[in-house]
Amino acid sequence: MNKLFTTLSKVSLGLALTATVVACNQGAKTGAASSSDSTKTVATTAAKEEKIVYINSDSLSEKYEYFKDIRTKMEAKVKKAQGDLQAKGQAFQREVAEYQQKAGGMSASERQATEEKLARKQDELGRLDQNASSSIAQDESAEFNNVYNAITEYLKRHAEENGYTLVLTYSKSNPTVLYADSKLDITNSVIESLNKEYKSKQTKDKK
Repeated sequence: MNKLFTTLSKVSLGLALTATVVACNQGAKTGAASSSDSTKTVATTAAKEEKIVYINSDSLSEKYEYFKDIRTKMEAKVKKAQGDLQAKGQAFQREVAEYQQKAGGMSASERQATEEKLARKQDELGRLDQNASSSIAQDESAEFNNVYNAITEYLKRHAEENGYTLVLTYSKSNPTVLYADSKLDITNSVIESLNKEYKSKQTKDKK
């Protein structure tokens, strides 16, 4: 049975190279009418810098309590499914061993009937394995999609409140951003706020 795959690759917020947009408009107009009445106009230069920040997704996956709880929940589900399948597999192996011991004293029809029965059980075990893997994969996708939504919904509010125009993610395993000034790193403050919201939600759910 496939093992649980756990990373923030399922909770990716998207990666892009940091870019700063600067718009400059400059113009100058001069003119002379007389020695007593002369005018001179020079347009000023305007510049606007976009506010860009980033989050370390490795730290987010390690320290965000919601993400950690879901990961623990899925690992427990995988472990239980593997235990159930292993127990059924061992029971099947005992039946096979018992048949092999008794086969010599069975009639041809009895051997055929027993072998057909064992073959059906083997097929059933295969289906149980596939169904368990499929069910866990679906559960995992749904659970981590909820984590993704919680992160993106918070970041949308956080960006609007702080005037960020772009929030990037950085990961050592997927270093699309080759360099970023540490002053742009808002990981710790985001994790702190996310954990605070998650803890508050858990408290409300228990009431």
